[in-house]
Amino acid sequence: MSRLDPKTAIDDVLVRSAQNGNTGPYEELVFRHRDKIYARAFSMLRNEDEAMDISQEAWIKGWQRLKQFKRDASFTTWMTRIVINLCLDFLRKKQRQQTDSLQQMEEDSGSVERRMPMVIINPTAGMEREELLAEIDRGMAKLSYEHRTVLIMHEYEGLEYKEIAKAMHCSIGTVMSRLFYARRRLASLLTALNKSKRS
Repeated sequence: MSRLDPKTAIDDVLVRSAQNGNTGPYEELVFRHRDKIYARAFSMLRNEDEAMDISQEAWIKGWQRLKQFKRDASFTTWMTRIVINLCLDFLRKKQRQQTDSLQQMEEDSGSVERRMPMVIINPTAGMEREELLAEIDRGMAKLSYEHRTVLIMHEYEGLEYKEIAKAMHCSIGTVMSRLFYARRRLASLLTALNKSKRS
């Protein structure tokens, strides 16, 4: 039997070896995917130190729970969900220490927003890809953590409403309301940013 070379092995082979208690293959998985996991944490937390701490905690959790990974999704998808859940827990703890009357006002207006027609706009026409990504990042930073998180989980991670509702401990209706608000708010922010750059 040939000896496993972590640097050339595919993720699935590394996972299987790591599930048998081998740390070398897991270290290679961390090396390959640490930037993506950190980026996901930062996109939710908007703080470099907090994102680093949470992403490191995610890798520790990943090692501890590795035998529970059934390989019915990619390893990175599984790790991404771990880091998202850790970010949600962290943000919920921060939220409990703050008053959030503005968020309550936004939630109360959700039923009105759901009756409004979806407006399809293209506020970023003519922008270069890298410039567009930077503008989206700036726009995302202005959303509340609930709206930013719902948008990330649905649009970037492809999670269904029921999965998001379970992760965020809210109803599917609340997820739909937050997603609608987040899309509309982000589009509005991008429009404003684009106009300010042209003026």
